[in-house]
Amino acid sequence: MDPVKVRFLGTGDAVGSGGRLQTCIQVLGRDQNFLIDCGATALPAMKRLGVNPASIGLILVSHLHGDHFGGIPFFVMDAQFGRRINPLHVAGPPGIEARVKDALEVFFPGSSQIQRKFETRFSELPEGEDTSLGELVVRPYGVIHPSGAVSYALRIKVGGKIIAYSGDTEWTDSLLEAACGADLFICEAYFFSKKIKYHLDYETILAHRLQFGCRRMILTHMNQDMLDRLKESELECAEDGREIILEVP
Repeated sequence: MDPVKVRFLGTGDAVGSGGRLQTCIQVLGRDQNFLIDCGATALPAMKRLGVNPASIGLILVSHLHGDHFGGIPFFVMDAQFGRRINPLHVAGPPGIEARVKDALEVFFPGSSQIQRKFETRFSELPEGEDTSLGELVVRPYGVIHPSGAVSYALRIKVGGKIIAYSGDTEWTDSLLEAACGADLFICEAYFFSKKIKYHLDYETILAHRLQFGCRRMILTHMNQDMLDRLKESELECAEDGREIILEVP
């Protein structure tokens, strides 16, 4: 099998702390090229880093906040004007199709009704169940982060590797299930030590480090407090444009 590449297109929070772009992670394998989350800044991030949006066939969404799905309307409009013909599949929590179409109508009235040259398909991912999407399998775990629908951590089997992603959440034991045995666990660390509802902090993650049972962990979705203290971190931290190669034996 070919190695699996993980590219962080955006590692920032909703308000772009530190000048970082909003959450968007590209995963590439021999037959896979997809995004995990697609924040509002995803399209400029892709173009800045030389990622052809037309090459992306699938977008997985962890939850329905704008900094995690808000780039999809712009992605769709770019595909339309770029004469895309390859199908686009968007999969996420219940309500994903309605939320994307509502956003399209807010940003570009009438755009959700346009007949396009490419199929746009939506799938709702059932919590706690494996869903096969082409060559990959994803299992969502419910987490604690109100977004108008259930919010998920994601466990993705792709190219012989397992990638886990926390999404946004305060501490919940479901993170241990999602991360167990993962080759890479991508985890949000919003604050360094401050405890707030609906988000994780670095010190809580560090306290549970051995329980995760993952082979590698990298932190993302950091606000200014966390960014100011990166040198104190014992854990690996992502940055915009960083690439990680997961080798397959």
